[in-house]
Amino acid sequence: MAVMCTGRDRVLRAEVSGEVDHHGAREIMGELERGIDAALPRLLTLDLGGVTFMDSSGIAVVLRAYRRVGELGGRLRLCNVPTQAGKVLRAAGVDRLVPFE
Repeated sequence: MAVMCTGRDRVLRAEVSGEVDHHGAREIMGELERGIDAALPRLLTLDLGGVTFMDSSGIAVVLRAYRRVGELGGRLRLCNVPTQAGKVLRAAGVDRLVPFE
């Protein structure tokens, strides 16, 4: 799994790839937090196009990113959400907090 953060002008894009499970969630969140702290984004886009599997740990990653960006007065959106990850996130109601594109 990997997280690649790019951005400028307080707009951050984080591309997540691999499995988002209990083994990798801590590493993913650490990378996201470092990117968020460096960019202080008003908009964070999580691109999940490279995610091959997600369990409930992925819900925690998204919600922590949502909370952290919200503390900065920003917003979060998800894009390129794979079918399996989308089912997990929608079952938890994440789509009511964070828009999917």
